Amino acid sequence: MVKAVQKDDSTIGQNTLDSKDLSILRLLQENARITVKEISEKVHLSTTPVHERIKRMEETGVIKQYATLVDHTKVKKGLMVICYVSLKQHSKEAGDKFIKTIQELNEVIECYNISGEFDFMLKVVSEDMNAYYDFHVNRLSQIENMGHVQSVFVMGIIKQTHQLVY
Repeated sequence: MVKAVQKDDSTIGQNTLDSKDLSILRLLQENARITVKEISEKVHLSTTPVHERIKRMEETGVIKQYATLVDHTKVKKGLMVICYVSLKQHSKEAGDKFIKTIQELNEVIECYNISGEFDFMLKVVSEDMNAYYDFHVNRLSQIENMGHVQSVFVMGIIKQTHQLVY
C-alpha cells in the first residue's frame, strides 16, 4: 500500500522564492496598491511574468491577504492593551473553545498562543478606559474556563511593521 505524501503548506514557497519574487514581495509590502505595471518596471520583468508570480504566491499562501493598515487612534480606538491570559483547564477542547470565543470578539485584533506563565497573549483595542473596563469585566472575564488575565496598557508605539521581507 502506497501512502500519499501530503505537502506542508507552511513550507510551500520558502524554497521556491527567487530574488525577483522577493523584490515583488518587498514592493507589495511597501504599497499593496502598486500596479503590476509599476512592479514590472521596478523588477525589470514584463507584466505577464509579474502577474503570474503574484498569482502563484497568492495560491501557495506566501501572500495571505491584502490589507489596509489603519491608525487606531483615528477611528476611536485610542486605547491599546496587551492581555496575558491563562486558562484553568488545558485540554484541547478547552483551548479550542477559548479560541473560538476570542475569534468572535472584535476588540481582540491579535491573539497568540504563547509559552510561559500565560497561555495566550491578546492585543486589544477599545475607545477608552471605560470601554476597556466594560469589555474586560463583561466579556473577556466571562469566557468559560478563564483563569487569570493580566492587562498591560500600551503607552506608545515605538515600532510597528508588517514587513517580513526586507
